[in-house]
Amino acid sequence: MEGKVLVIVESPTKARTIKKFLPSNYMVEASVGHVRDLPQSASEIPKAYKNQEWAKLGIDIDNDFKPLYVLPRGKSKKIQELKKKLKEADSLLLATDEDREGESISWHLLELLKPKVPYKRMVFHEITKTAIQHALDTGRNIDAHIVDAQETRRILDRLYGYTLSPLLWKKIAFGLSAGRVQSPGLRLIVDRERERLQFSSSTYWDAKAQLCSCEDPSDYHFEAKLESLDGVRVAGSKDFDSTTGTYKDNGVIRLDEVRAKALVKELRRTEWVAADIQEKQTRTKPAAPFITSTLQQEANRKLRMTARETMRTAQRLYESGLITYMRTDSPGLSGEGLSAARNAVEAAFGHEYLTRSPRQFHAASKGAQEAHEAIRPAGEVCRHPDAAGLSGNELSLYTLIWKRTLASQMADAEKSLTTVKVDAGSARFTATGTRIVFAGFLRAYVEGKDDPEAALDNKETFLPALKVGQKLELEKIEAASHETKPPSRFTEATLVRELEKLGIGRPSTYASIINTLFDRKYVRKAGNALIPTFIGFGVVQLLEKNFPSLIEYSFTSAMEDALDNIALGKVNRLAYLKKFYCGKNGLKKEVEDREKAIKPAESRTIRLPQITAVDGIRIGKFGPYILLEDEKSGEEIHASVPEDLTPADISNDDVNTLIEIQKRGPEPIGNDPATGLPIYFLIGRYGPYYQLGEATEENPKPRRASVPSGKDPKDLSLEGISLLLSLPRDLGKHPDTGKGVIANVGRFGPYVGHDGDFRSLKKEDDVYEITIERALELLSIPKRGKNGSAVIKDFGSSKGEPLTLCTGRYGVYLKHGKKNIPLPDKYKKDESAALKLTAEDAGKFLA
Repeated sequence: MEGKVLVIVESPTKARTIKKFLPSNYMVEASVGHVRDLPQSASEIPKAYKNQEWAKLGIDIDNDFKPLYVLPRGKSKKIQELKKKLKEADSLLLATDEDREGESISWHLLELLKPKVPYKRMVFHEITKTAIQHALDTGRNIDAHIVDAQETRRILDRLYGYTLSPLLWKKIAFGLSAGRVQSPGLRLIVDRERERLQFSSSTYWDAKAQLCSCEDPSDYHFEAKLESLDGVRVAGSKDFDSTTGTYKDNGVIRLDEVRAKALVKELRRTEWVAADIQEKQTRTKPAAPFITSTLQQEANRKLRMTARETMRTAQRLYESGLITYMRTDSPGLSGEGLSAARNAVEAAFGHEYLTRSPRQFHAASKGAQEAHEAIRPAGEVCRHPDAAGLSGNELSLYTLIWKRTLASQMADAEKSLTTVKVDAGSARFTATGTRIVFAGFLRAYVEGKDDPEAALDNKETFLPALKVGQKLELEKIEAASHETKPPSRFTEATLVRELEKLGIGRPSTYASIINTLFDRKYVRKAGNALIPTFIGFGVVQLLEKNFPSLIEYSFTSAMEDALDNIALGKVNRLAYLKKFYCGKNGLKKEVEDREKAIKPAESRTIRLPQITAVDGIRIGKFGPYILLEDEKSGEEIHASVPEDLTPADISNDDVNTLIEIQKRGPEPIGNDPATGLPIYFLIGRYGPYYQLGEATEENPKPRRASVPSGKDPKDLSLEGISLLLSLPRDLGKHPDTGKGVIANVGRFGPYVGHDGDFRSLKKEDDVYEITIERALELLSIPKRGKNGSAVIKDFGSSKGEPLTLCTGRYGVYLKHGKKNIPLPDKYKKDESAALKLTAEDAGKFLA
């Protein structure tokens, strides 16, 4: 393009990356995210609309659902800057992301900037020279249908949330929210917990034997499991209902402990013979390259990253020009992507590991946009992770994407499966072996599994060479007890998979959905599992009792289909909005009809199958609590339920203990040896804790200490409790500032602190014994970043960005601004050698 061209993108990082591929007459500016939105609070409503009742909603229902758009706080300055730049330009290119949200941002920019110069929409799915040049050559107009779909989505979210959330405030507790996608997502988690609460665990027995070949006892020892008795199959986990845990009783033999142990005793005296041997060859194909949802699932399984962390990290990789666009539902690769992946496979593993012809994948989910490409390393070359200049989460996620992309173009894995049937008297045992004949794509990538049993599929288990009729040596046999397990709780990975399967939301929204569930305290995490809280139970209970259609999975899925059709121009947005909100069975009428009938006391009571000591757990302003009328005095007893006790965890014993403590009131359990003050054991909203002395006017906040995680309060001695209450310890003054240095225990373990600066203690340090000298030593160590990185030398500024020498998980590297620059191995692996580098040396590596 001739003359000055203004290019607008969303982020400064993306702007810097794109600028490298554009001629000098192009100016690249960042809008820094969204430029307009519906008002978030009354203070954001413009004066001209303050007296309009509909302005609180931000949507003028009676005026064809016209949205009231406002500039987010602090955005005016950015818009003025863009207008100023536009005055210098001869043309405008809107290069926001290629999805609906990006299309919408471009439309909002046009509405605000009102350009008098020619403008085009610039679309690309990776930030490389080739992609940018192609985007410059193929500019297009704004797609009004896509903008309509995104605006309709925003309006639906506002109508759903602003209509139902106030109802939750009135009937349960202030600050709660309902969401078009969030609420069905929460229902999934709550329904799974209900299944677990209703599950009745059953026990069954079988036997396993350790065997070896009589001909060569030094050969492989292998394990065989009991399969049948007198030709009748022995019951296993599949013979119990997966939802209720009850035995199906479908004609199999269910062994109990007595019979299993008697059988084992009998089989120790029996001859063991290989009765049948079957061998078959199988081929396994690789998984498709990543789309948004599968990337979130695998990053959660393999890297323990949340959906939010995954998307943020992927965004940084995309904006740095390292991967293709990360919001996509198409697993297909472009011609360039196929060529790059196949070349990388041949270079890394050899020609024999390539498929004969390029392997292409197609979207399985409805609503997928095939025009987009899968998530892969950007460009004509699949850059090796070691050459990407990355560290921490960025390196881990990029490596995952690189491996998955290469694996998709690699040959099938070939396996040989051997099954041996072993007879011992009336019993038949089975042993299986897996041998990988040709690793194929397994050389690069093994897909993660949510089921630990399924994860064994890609592991080799060897059996010795055996012949039918061959006698075997019994080395060991034992009866084995098994207990049926309730349905597994959702993890972020399995929740994303279920949301996608049911068509609830779109992959690009999953991270924000899950994050909202945590922010509202509807869900908490235990390990990797998602556990609903009492508040989460309460919200789902109210919605499904009073507005069942609004929380139906099919309802939310149908809404997504409608949005897809609006984007394609097949559905009229206004007609759809009118039916959803104002129709005969619309949202507005449903809420008006049901609101008065909803009883707050009932909505705030959660009845659980395992709790019979009281009539349910109540939800209050400060969290869950127990309400009981004292039989003697007739007074109501209120006892807080600690936040770490979830509906699945609480038992009748817990309820009775909490009531008893509340009845008795605070009673000292002893006196502190150091101060002589009484020590109280109390239970509050955040769990059990100890308190030193009583609260008085002089000391309104007595010293408190939580019961250490995993410890039983009954097991702690008075001396141990006194030690807990001694924290935080005042170690003395810092020689440089004169300010205090303390030792304490926090969320992440023991630490020392000074003037807002903190360091975790090492394994050899004791928080109760650490000295001021040792604390100062720890505080002098450079603070490491989230990824374990620390600055070890500062070279000042280069090209307007700070240039530093850092050390991290993968060795020493240079950091220029936000970019990591790898060093040769002699510096990367030797910190002392790297510290000898000068600013001039660093400048050469930077160049």
